[in-house]
Amino acid sequence: MNKLFASLAGLIVLLILGSSMVFIVDQRQHALVFGLGEIKRVISEPGLNFKLPQPFQNVVFIEKRTLTIDNPDADRFITREKQNVVVDTYVKWRVVDPRKFFTSVAGRAASAEDRISRALRDGLNNEIATRTVNEVVSGAREQVMDGVSRRVAEDAKQIGVEIVDVRLRRVDFAEEIRDSVFRRMESERKAIASERRSTGAAEAEKIRANADRQREVILAQAYRKAQSLRGDGDAKANSTYAAAFGQNPEFASFYRSLQAYRESFNKASDLVVTDSQGDFFKYFKAPSRR
Repeated sequence: MNKLFASLAGLIVLLILGSSMVFIVDQRQHALVFGLGEIKRVISEPGLNFKLPQPFQNVVFIEKRTLTIDNPDADRFITREKQNVVVDTYVKWRVVDPRKFFTSVAGRAASAEDRISRALRDGLNNEIATRTVNEVVSGAREQVMDGVSRRVAEDAKQIGVEIVDVRLRRVDFAEEIRDSVFRRMESERKAIASERRSTGAAEAEKIRANADRQREVILAQAYRKAQSLRGDGDAKANSTYAAAFGQNPEFASFYRSLQAYRESFNKASDLVVTDSQGDFFKYFKAPSRR
């Protein structure tokens, strides 16, 4: 009976000893195998592994997945104009060097997040302090994020951490300066609109003046051409009249007298005082008998 109990006890001891020598590494974890306080092995691949039983060796597991630092409270930073802006951020990070991670922060994720958060705040403070409110809120937001990402990544690398992503989720004016900023933006927009209206009015006036000049030039050219054509026509008409009148001088004299009568008596009230025996009315007289 005693032998049976001894055998069972030995078997139990062997099972306990054997189980303490086997461990499984999950795909979401890194495993550090310690021996006498020193890191003997780093295991990042999932699977079944063996070690010496305690107290000779022990295993510490470190999270392998991507973690997120999400600050529920937005931080305030001072711009170059000594104005406050509110910035809400988040950071995604993961452990890529378990050995360095353990020796730097004792493998504690909370300690790593504190360090990353400090680096993030320092980076934001440096970037925002050199820019205006408008640049931080809109114009230079991407540059701010790039500069902060580089700074945080360099610091995180020293503790075996890779920064997967840094985002400025919200960048806004502090409550106390929001109204003044909006008033200034409205004033700037009005100034721009006024300038554009003035520019448009000046351009329109310029176009009208140019059109007027072109119209005057066209009218002058048309008048000059019309006068030239009229002169040519009159010259041809006079030439024709001269040729015709040269053939019959008596008829020419009669025709000119008719034109003179027409021009002198345009209206019924026109009155001409002249000598009835003069040449003006000679064609009103009865022809002399021969």
